Amino acid sequence: MGLGDSFSFSFSSSVFISVFFAVGLLLPYYAAAQMPGFLSLDCGGSQSFTDQIGLIWTPDTQFPFGETAQISVVNETRKQYATLRHFPEDNRKYCYSLNVTARTRYLIRATFLYGNFDNSNVYPKFDISLGPTYWSTIVISDADTVEVLELIFLASDPTVSVCLSNATTGKPFISTLELRQFNGSMYYTNFEEDFFLTVSARINFGAESEAPMRYPDDAFDRIWESDSLRKANYLVDVAAGTKKVSTSHSIDVNHDERPPQKVMQTAVEGTNGSLTYRLNLAGFPGPGWAYTYFAEIGDLAADETRKFRLLLPQSPDISKDVVNIMENAEGKYHLYEPGFFNISLPFVLSFKFGRTFDSSKGPLLNAMEINRYVKRIGGSLDGETMTAIASSLMPATWAVEGGDPCLPVPWSWVHCSSDAPPLITALLLSKKNLTGNIPSDIVKLSGLVEIWLDGNSLIGSIPDFTPCVNLKIIHLENNHLTGALPSSLTSLPNLKELYVQNNTLSGTVPHGLLSKKVMLNYTGNINLHEGAKEGNHTKIIIGTSVGAAVVLIAIAVSCWLVKTEWRKSHHDEYVHTFPSQRLVSSLSDAPAEVAHCFMLAEIDEATRHFEKKIGSGGFGVVYYGRLRDGKEIAVKVLTNDSYQGKREFTNEVTLLSRIHHRNLVQFLGYCQEQGRNILVYEFMHNGTLKEHLYGPMTRDISINWIKRLEIAEDAARGIEYLHTGCIPAIIHRDLKTNNILLDHNMRAKVSDFGLSKSTVDGVSHVSSIVRGTVGYLDPEYYISQQLTDKSDVYSFGVILLELMSGREAISNESFGANCRNIVQWAKLHIESGDIQGILDPNLRDEYDIQTMWKIAEKALMCVQPHGYMRPSISEALKEIQDALIIEREALTTKEGLSDMSRNSFHSSVNMNAFDVPGSENYVTIDDTITQPTAR
Repeated sequence: MGLGDSFSFSFSSSVFISVFFAVGLLLPYYAAAQMPGFLSLDCGGSQSFTDQIGLIWTPDTQFPFGETAQISVVNETRKQYATLRHFPEDNRKYCYSLNVTARTRYLIRATFLYGNFDNSNVYPKFDISLGPTYWSTIVISDADTVEVLELIFLASDPTVSVCLSNATTGKPFISTLELRQFNGSMYYTNFEEDFFLTVSARINFGAESEAPMRYPDDAFDRIWESDSLRKANYLVDVAAGTKKVSTSHSIDVNHDERPPQKVMQTAVEGTNGSLTYRLNLAGFPGPGWAYTYFAEIGDLAADETRKFRLLLPQSPDISKDVVNIMENAEGKYHLYEPGFFNISLPFVLSFKFGRTFDSSKGPLLNAMEINRYVKRIGGSLDGETMTAIASSLMPATWAVEGGDPCLPVPWSWVHCSSDAPPLITALLLSKKNLTGNIPSDIVKLSGLVEIWLDGNSLIGSIPDFTPCVNLKIIHLENNHLTGALPSSLTSLPNLKELYVQNNTLSGTVPHGLLSKKVMLNYTGNINLHEGAKEGNHTKIIIGTSVGAAVVLIAIAVSCWLVKTEWRKSHHDEYVHTFPSQRLVSSLSDAPAEVAHCFMLAEIDEATRHFEKKIGSGGFGVVYYGRLRDGKEIAVKVLTNDSYQGKREFTNEVTLLSRIHHRNLVQFLGYCQEQGRNILVYEFMHNGTLKEHLYGPMTRDISINWIKRLEIAEDAARGIEYLHTGCIPAIIHRDLKTNNILLDHNMRAKVSDFGLSKSTVDGVSHVSSIVRGTVGYLDPEYYISQQLTDKSDVYSFGVILLELMSGREAISNESFGANCRNIVQWAKLHIESGDIQGILDPNLRDEYDIQTMWKIAEKALMCVQPHGYMRPSISEALKEIQDALIIEREALTTKEGLSDMSRNSFHSSVNMNAFDVPGSENYVTIDDTITQPTAR
């Protein structure tokens, strides 16, 4: 197959084995006029084609997994995005295997356009990895937007695997997969043997439109985003006096891997003396690779100069170096590219180029490129052996999952140790229709603990498992194995179970197996005998069908006795659970989940005749109480005696009786006597979140930003449990700051389930009369009357905005003359880059601004008008946890307790250690390269 050829295989088993190695496609390079080493896979496509910019696209029709789908997205006309390949929502990983040239640098690009291909409007979330190395988590937030991931790596092997796995929500899918080979050393670093570079920003300043610059203008098909691109927090805070400049003059870029001519022929100039921007960096904080590109394309008179400095607020050392483009680049229209191989950057990068006092011209900037280091993870020690075993099991498609057998997700038919690097501990190949001999390479798996090969059609003899000294369990039953039962099995020191029944084994069972404490079953081998017995054995040996039957009968009798005894011992408890005062509801159909029923006299005594009122609302009044055992309680007495009120009471008892989570207020029981409906909860000492944000408690002390994040985390955990931990799932329907309660440690718990609804399996929404609280109510639910878990997400987004601003969700005074809604007010500020305009003054600047931006952006995603545009509560929780990590690091540094590794989150240079997303361990980068380097 030559360069540029399309696939035209007709498969036989031998061809299949030669083409599929480990998994997926061993794909050759495709090129026409494009650079060598280009591969463009149209995932889900059916035929090759050349697109409008001259790239040759090849269908992935030979990929053995997944299904293809056609999609149609408004304003997306590129043919490669008309199809995709998607995979089951399971625990497996699905890998493409691509040919590369070892010791060569590549850019690999994966894109994802959801397009609601499954007609479910469930935004997928899943992981992508490069071989055993975690690359990123794909979180789809818009059905019509192409998500793009790029990574630069030095190939160490002749193939590289790109794997999709860990489906959290929805089905993993991929639209395109591209490989671009570099010729030189543009992306060389001292760390490339141990780290990949994932692309965070590649910006073309002064671009004439919002369209990106790529192939053929960039011979290596890098995508240079326009600085005119309009999206949230992408190059905001532009300084006054910033103007675009351009030239048609050729730029000397020295080498073809530098920025392309067209990128360097445009720039921005700070006519008032400065260029100021703020940029969100995906994947940061962390260590990175950052370079700026300058070429003097302005009109400078003979007596004019252009000198400026890069100013980073948290890194004064960087501001010492002066850029003089004409001098540094040795003339006009020449490239100068200072940068850092090793620089620690925040999530929100605020930077400024400022004119020096002796310069007559303001700064000029043509382009910028920022990449983040990703720790390269070594594969399993058993990788080569497992590849050989998998090859011997072909053509079964389940045997070619691809990638590393253990990392980042193990193959579905193996278990791995938690060591680094891991070892294979179990082969799970029961009933896989295997034929032929037992693969001889199995004995090379030194860490093997369990072998399950039962229920196949394997022939031949049992191999010598002596090298597998950790083996405990061997299942070879129900095959066609022949020969003797090897005496070498007696030398396995940890062997506990050996099942070889129903084969055609012959000879004598080794005496060592009979005398060892091994659960042994060799029935069904008519020519295999026990031999002469010596002495008494303390272990039950299942050697005959009679012995097996005796054991089964004993087990059955034991189970019956245990069950009978359990029923007897639980009789009193069962009766006590159902007192004479019955809750009139469906609870009687589910006794295992019924709540405790308090007597009214108990409640009256605990509350001292309902003496101390601690809250009230439309539902009724809440009183403080203390039980005889000293436990403090909150007693909610419902005043609504209507049918609706009784139904909400029954609903809350029914739900609370079956849910238990540390971030949900603990339900202790109920009381129905004398026409009164009473609910009993644990007492929450610090009241509601509402009181602490803008209630009377704020006069004494205001909770700081870290505590607010912790409260958000607690609340999100409680909601996540309702959405994903309950079967069926529960939609709260009335989330608000008044229903988030705080205990004596200021930990948050979600309360009030009177309006909550259980979902129905297989149904995406629940039709429901609209109920909830104005200001928190999902507008889509209000219009459609179709309740989903995304309705809770909307309410949670409002709560996040309240935590940031300290303002109520609805107010006639807080948001100006023309606005009553916190969502509308906050959105105007955040999207214009004015986050300071919404922050609670009580926070007194005691926060890291990047965490504010993270939460602000996630809050805006949560309050999108349509549910399918919102993240899941799990995704919101992840963002809150990331923000907490940043804030705690900042606090530790401020208190003088940090070491250099922790300081790396806040220092742009001299970074010793950092935490790599997707890795549990700290890793180290050499910090010798800390000064700007011009190439």
